[in-house]
Amino acid sequence: MTELFDQIDELRRSPGKVAVATLVNTRGTTPRKEGAKMLVGEGGSVLGSVTIGGCVDAQVIEQTEDVLNTNRPRLLELNLGDEEAWEIGLTCGGTIEVFVEPLTADLLEGVRAHTAKGGRAAIVTRLDGPVGLKILLLDDGTTSGTLGDATLDERFTEEARDAMTVGTSRTLLAEGARAFVEVFTPSALLLVVGASHVSMPMTELARVLGYRTIVIDGRPRFATRERFPQVDELRIGIPSELVGEYPLAPSTALVLMAHDYKYDLPVLHKALATDVGYIGMLGSTRRGAAILKLLAEEGQSDAALKRVRVPIGLDIGARSAPEIALAVMAEIQAVRGGGTGQPMSTKPRRDTVPVSGLSGSAPSSKS
Repeated sequence: MTELFDQIDELRRSPGKVAVATLVNTRGTTPRKEGAKMLVGEGGSVLGSVTIGGCVDAQVIEQTEDVLNTNRPRLLELNLGDEEAWEIGLTCGGTIEVFVEPLTADLLEGVRAHTAKGGRAAIVTRLDGPVGLKILLLDDGTTSGTLGDATLDERFTEEARDAMTVGTSRTLLAEGARAFVEVFTPSALLLVVGASHVSMPMTELARVLGYRTIVIDGRPRFATRERFPQVDELRIGIPSELVGEYPLAPSTALVLMAHDYKYDLPVLHKALATDVGYIGMLGSTRRGAAILKLLAEEGQSDAALKRVRVPIGLDIGARSAPEIALAVMAEIQAVRGGGTGQPMSTKPRRDTVPVSGLSGSAPSSKS
């Protein structure tokens, strides 16, 4: 999500119009990738991909010029030979559909603002009849736009709300019409308390992985732009107060790096009262036990204490600050994706990959 909006911002700073190509349907034996996007600027700039690059994307790029010239969207159906299919994960030839349209920035800005607050959104785009008509739905009940028919609006709105709950984008057929329901979930948020030497490489790595990053510290000499040039937000103040200004939701990872009781305890109490997806704290087993004991004495339940991961991170033999940062982000990513953290070479084969928000269960291994 963060990457998409960063790409949109980048192209909007360039002169000329922008086309958006979205993979809306695949037919064949393939991991489903509906929702993959490619942005094409009028000047030739290309960001993202609807497949993995190569000849398929090249065909889509060729069509964007006509879409931008006419300002009319187009649904492309691309038949793939065996070699082309292999490029995008199909085991044999198949067909994909790509919807190309001029960028509707205002609609996406509404999505960006809502998901930044921890909400979910869906955009329903009509693929036949009056092609390109849209409905925007937010999980707070807000709905705007139309597909050009009241019956279709009602039916596809119902379908879109179901899709938002599941978190999956897909093409749907209802009342003889086709529409693509694209679901937008909150961008993964990394909230770091403590501007430590480990926090610096960790926030840089998190941004590469698509996280929105925020660092909070009460010490101005540590929380500086010189130390954190790429972090999205750098806040100086009382951590337990500032943490409450951000969505402590399942898509948020909270990491305590200050190594200071007066920061850790108030923040943990606040976090444990929410459904924040991941809570981790830098420190030894002994220090972790002491913190958990204090939390228990102050009324936290055993179930709540099990949500706090300390020591933090996966066991990769980390020693240096960048290595520790990698171990922590690996654990966060494993939780976010529903992974086990075990080597892929020893893992039983699994045909499907779950997509879920962060969750705060199971203790970590020592980094």
